[in-house]
Amino acid sequence: MTMVLCLLLIAVAAASALAGVYMLTKPSIDQVEAQKKSDAMKAVLPNFKGETKLVPITLEGDNAPVNVNLAYNVDGTLFGAAVETYTMKAFSGSFTIMVGFDTTGTILGTEVIKASETPGLGSNISNKEKFSGQFADKKLNPSKEQFQLKVKKDGGTVDAITAATISSRAFCDAVNRGAEAFEQAKKKGVSK
Repeated sequence: MTMVLCLLLIAVAAASALAGVYMLTKPSIDQVEAQKKSDAMKAVLPNFKGETKLVPITLEGDNAPVNVNLAYNVDGTLFGAAVETYTMKAFSGSFTIMVGFDTTGTILGTEVIKASETPGLGSNISNKEKFSGQFADKKLNPSKEQFQLKVKKDGGTVDAITAATISSRAFCDAVNRGAEAFEQAKKKGVSK
């Protein structure tokens, strides 16, 4: 009985220590995550100088919202949006990216916010030269002769990462989810 009591006390002490460390580090972790999102917004909306308005959009069939940050110029006109989107189809389960769009639906850029794909393979989703750079300046809802947001194996025009087709498909899924959320936010006529 004494051993059980000792083990119980050790478990309670360890749990208390972990909870204490979590409480101490949570504000710093939240600050780093907020900075990552802010940096990603700046990267996907180059030359933007106005204000943003957050519009969470939950798409049909999804449980979590996609955060559409509508970007307005100083004169109040819509510049585009920085969309924080995600996928649940990644090799690691999920990842989060930021996608920038102009008002016509052209992709301005992409930035990976959070991903834990296989190092050296799926982790290349954030590499502009190897993968994510091919999305910049591509128009959404194009005709079949233009850019299709699917990997080539699925009939699209996206060059998948060698040996990381699942991560490539997931990236396309996240971009498509972001595009759909941006279109819904524009249709709602959300004004500044």
